[in-house]
Amino acid sequence: MLKNLIMLLSAGLVCTTISAGDKPTALQDALLAQEEKVQARYGYRHPGETLEFFEVKPGMTVVEGLPGSGWYSKILLPYLGSDGELIGADYAEDMYPLFGFFGEDYIAAKKTWVADWTGEASGWSGDDGADVAAFQLGSMPEKMKGTADAVVLIRALHNLARFEEKGGYLTTALANAFDVLKPGGVVGVVQHKARDEMPDDWANGSRGYLKQSFVIEHMEKAGFVLEASSDMNNNPADQPTTDDIVWRLPPTLATSGDNEELMAQLKAIGESNRMTLRFRKPE
Repeated sequence: MLKNLIMLLSAGLVCTTISAGDKPTALQDALLAQEEKVQARYGYRHPGETLEFFEVKPGMTVVEGLPGSGWYSKILLPYLGSDGELIGADYAEDMYPLFGFFGEDYIAAKKTWVADWTGEASGWSGDDGADVAAFQLGSMPEKMKGTADAVVLIRALHNLARFEEKGGYLTTALANAFDVLKPGGVVGVVQHKARDEMPDDWANGSRGYLKQSFVIEHMEKAGFVLEASSDMNNNPADQPTTDDIVWRLPPTLATSGDNEELMAQLKAIGESNRMTLRFRKPE
């Protein structure tokens, strides 16, 4: 394990340096325990640095927006440990039909998402991992209010913003984040970042990108205070035009088809340019 950790450190994939003979930290252990295909993304996603920047620590209760298939969950569960809790928060059930491409069976399955996801995520937790719970945005149980130390919203805001006018989904999600947090709790945001000069109707979330000023405005409107920003997840090579969507880039490569030359160009860019922001709920 130590040999693998040193290799990751030399590649800049784990932020905390160690000296010979030091024992890896709980976060380093969690990072090293992931599959190789997950670790291959560390150079773009910097999960160790990101979680440290968001002040996430073992024993905390953390809400993860859009946990999906568990890319971050599988790091968080062992890292938070047996004294911690991970709460998944999915889109509201009535938001899914708005996408226009999900099938009836997929949408119907959202009726049991809370039970399904908690069951699956409990299997990721292992013997010493965190407890697991879940809710759908807009349907947060009253008992969860004021229980969380941190909320992480990692690439989770663009579709909420995209459909805000059709159901207030972004406003509701941020209200849930405010309510679930203890006073002084942190919200960490990683989001595909649009350049300031891009048209607002392009940077509305439908292409995956949002402007940093938009995110800050809505977070502050929800009651949060911007505390710090970081460029750790920036990628200056991502320079989209108004014809582009974020999903053209790895790992999705949605627009490449069988065009190997285009695919190679997009892989050379890497994953998207992302803002990394830390907000706090006032005491």
